[in-house]
Amino acid sequence: MSSDFFRTRMGQTFYESTMPSLVRELARLNQNLERLVALAEKREANPAEPAPVATKSEER
Repeated sequence: MSSDFFRTRMGQTFYESTMPSLVRELARLNQNLERLVALAEKREANPAEPAPVATKSEER
């Protein structure tokens, strides 16, 4: 890859659009994993409770 990649149109698109989008998705993935771990830990503490059902607002 050229050291002038950031000066190309593709490089500008990558740094201005693709990278910020990837960072947002990684943050979203991390939040979802934290919620899953919390649910798993809660279920281990109370195994008799039924599994929670996600609502439309929670699915996003």
